[in-house]
Amino acid sequence: QVDLVESGGGLVQAGGSLRLSCAASGRSFSNAVMGWFRHAPGKEREFVGNIRWSGGSTYSADSVKGRFTISRDNAKNTMNLQMTNLKPEDTGVYYCAAGTYLSTSDRYYNYWGQGTQVTVSS
Repeated sequence: QVDLVESGGGLVQAGGSLRLSCAASGRSFSNAVMGWFRHAPGKEREFVGNIRWSGGSTYSADSVKGRFTISRDNAKNTMNLQMTNLKPEDTGVYYCAAGTYLSTSDRYYNYWGQGTQVTVSS
């Protein structure tokens, strides 16, 4: 069992920044892939980015490249999402997820957090 808890969401004006964190517990993450997804009203859940826990390699969706940065803190078992130059279209509930297969599809992530709301006003 893996428990994931997101934090750091909130309301920010367009152009602003937010930092989300995902605290993970319950098992070894040495072979894990962790990802961020978001779900906006009226839209399907969307891949934001992921990170391979071992090595730290990352991949981000084109829509956030250059603005969002994913990192992890091994000592704290925490994954972070630094979001800059936020746009209204970034609004949604942001979820962290964990799996063992490097993929942009949510089907390959077995564990999910409860989500944290990010709202970007224009």
